[in-house]
Amino acid sequence: METFALVFVVAVALGFDFVNGFHDSANSIATVVSTRVLSPRLAVLWAAVFNFVAFLVFGTAVASTIAKDVVTQEVLSIGVIFAGLIGAIAWNLITFWFGLPSSSSHALVGGMAGAAVAKGGGHVLLLTGLRKIGVFIVLAPLIGVALGFILMIVTLWSAHRTKKVERLNRRFRHAQLVSAAAYSLGHGANDAQKTMGIILALLIAGGHVRPTGEVPLWVVLCAHSAIALGTLTGGWRIVKTMGSKITRLQPVGGVCAETAGAVTLFAASHAGIPVSTTHTIAGSIVGVGSARRLSAVRWEVAGRVVWAWILTIPAAAAVAAATYGLVAAL
Repeated sequence: METFALVFVVAVALGFDFVNGFHDSANSIATVVSTRVLSPRLAVLWAAVFNFVAFLVFGTAVASTIAKDVVTQEVLSIGVIFAGLIGAIAWNLITFWFGLPSSSSHALVGGMAGAAVAKGGGHVLLLTGLRKIGVFIVLAPLIGVALGFILMIVTLWSAHRTKKVERLNRRFRHAQLVSAAAYSLGHGANDAQKTMGIILALLIAGGHVRPTGEVPLWVVLCAHSAIALGTLTGGWRIVKTMGSKITRLQPVGGVCAETAGAVTLFAASHAGIPVSTTHTIAGSIVGVGSARRLSAVRWEVAGRVVWAWILTIPAAAAVAAATYGLVAAL
C-alpha cells in the first residue's frame, strides 16, 4: 500500500509539473508569438525543446532548496506532500482559467507550507529558506524591470541611426529566436527543479534517499519531460495577457524582455533560488514598455497580475491545509 501511495504521489508531482508547463508556457512564448516571429505551434515546440535540455546545463540546487529549506524534513510525509501538490495545482488551474499569470513556484511553496503547518504547527516552517524565497518574490520582478528597461534603452540608443522602426525590427526577428531559447532554457532549469525537489522530499520521507542525497537521474529526466510536454499544450489565455495586454511588443522589445528574464533566471538557478518565471518575464515586459513611455504599459492589467501574485501563497496554503485535513481524516 505504501509503495502504491508513493508511486501515486510521484505521478501527482509530475502532473503538477505538466500543469506548470502549460500554465507557464506563456512566459516562454508570449513575446515571440505576439511579435509574430514564430507561429504559436512552432513557438511551443521551440520552448519545449529548450525546457527539456536545461538539465544538461544547470545542476539541481533549486531542487535541494525546495526539498530541504521550506519545512523541516521530520514533518514530511506522503500525505503532506500530496496535500501541498493539490493546493498548488488547484491555484494554478484557477488562475489559468481567469488568464492570470500567477507563480507556480510560489503556489508550490504555499502548498507545502500550508500542508506542513496543518500537520505539525507553525514551528515546522524553516524561516531561513522561506525568507530567501520571500525576498525574491519582490526582487525577481524588480530585477526584470530594471534589466528590461536598461537593455531597451541601450538597444534603442545604439540603433538610433536606424530611421525606420520596421527596419530595426527586421534585424531583431532572428535575434528573438535566440533570446526565446535562452529564456526557455532558464524556465526549464528553474521550474522543473521545483518538481524534482518535491519528489526528492518524498523519497527522503520514505527512506529511499538519504537526507543529504542528490536528485536521482530518473527524477531529473521525468521532471524535464513533464514540463516540456506541458509547454507543448500552450497556455493561450495567459499568452494573451503576457504578450499584448500588459504592453504591445515588437521584436526589438521581445529580445530585450526575454534576455532580461533569461539573465535573471540563469543567476537564480545557479544560486539555488526558486524564483517565479512569471514574475520575472512580466517585470521584464513592464521594463521594456516603460523604456518607450510610461503610458505604453497598461498599469491596470499589471495591477491585477500583482494581486494574483500576492494571493498565491496564502490561497495555495489554504487549499493544501484543507486537503491535508481530509487526508488525515481518511
